[in-house]
Amino acid sequence: MTRIISGRAGGTVLDVPAKGTRPTSDRVRESLFGALESADLIEGARVLDLYAGSGALGLESLSRGAVSADLVELSAPAAALIRKNAERLRSAGVRGAARVHRANATTFVESSTAAWDLVFIDPPYDVADDEITRVLAALAPRLSPDAAVIVERAKRSPAPDWDAAGLEPDRDRTYGDTTLWWGRPAD
Repeated sequence: MTRIISGRAGGTVLDVPAKGTRPTSDRVRESLFGALESADLIEGARVLDLYAGSGALGLESLSRGAVSADLVELSAPAAALIRKNAERLRSAGVRGAARVHRANATTFVESSTAAWDLVFIDPPYDVADDEITRVLAALAPRLSPDAAVIVERAKRSPAPDWDAAGLEPDRDRTYGDTTLWWGRPAD
C-alpha cells in the first residue's frame, strides 16, 4: 500500500498502477522527504515529477507545502490514476496545483518553458542511461539557481552523468536496492 506520509494529506492512500511502475517505498520516501524538509526545499517549491507512476513523489511534495507539481507519465492508465490520486489530495485540503501531463519525459522537458525548484526522476529500470542524460541536459536551463534534482535508480545502475548535462553532483544515498543521486545546477 502506498500512502502520503506527512503533511496536510498525511495518511491518504494512493492507488498504484497494476503494472509498469516501481513505486518508491515508504522508507525511501520518508528518508528523502526528511532530508528535503531539513534543507528547506519543499515549502513553496515548484516540483517536477518525471516518470510519475502513481504520482507519489510529486503529491507528497504538495502535501508538505509545494505550490505546484507537474506530474509527467507516458502511460494513459497511470496518468488517469495520478489524476484520481491528486483529487484525493484536493479533498484532503491540499491547495497546491497538481498538473498531470501524459507525455514522454524527455519530450515534455524539451518543450516546456516552466522553471522548477525540485525535480524527481524515477524512471523504470529499463530506461537507458543516455535518456536520463538527455532529460538532465534539457532540465538544466529550466532549474532555479538553488534547485535540487533527485534521480532514483537501482543500486547497480551507474551514477547520472551530471557533467554531460551541465549539472553537478551533490550527494547520493543507498537504501537496499535503491540509490538516490542528488544533483544541482552548476555554479
